[in-house]
Amino acid sequence: MAGAATKGSSLVNRLLVQARPQLDTFLRYAKVELTPPTPGDIPAIRQGLGRLITGARTGAYKNLTVREAWLNTLVTMEVCFWFYIGECIGKRHIVGYDV
Repeated sequence: MAGAATKGSSLVNRLLVQARPQLDTFLRYAKVELTPPTPGDIPAIRQGLGRLITGARTGAYKNLTVREAWLNTLVTMEVCFWFYIGECIGKRHIVGYDV
């Protein structure tokens, strides 16, 4: 039994040593990407939304390349999927609300 415990602890130590660089990279990106917007970011967000609305009015979306249109479609699908997952988590059921 003691041999299994030492084998298990050495396996965990080796796993931690190998996972450390990847965890450091993840934490570095998470610190940047997962922070909420600061008050200084709000003007840039407004400008981006203004450009989006102007582009929709003028038909600028017709001049996109296939790659840009595909990437926009994928981002839109991702947002919709995350919204749906959040709804499922919030209502604690996949279908319908528990009344």
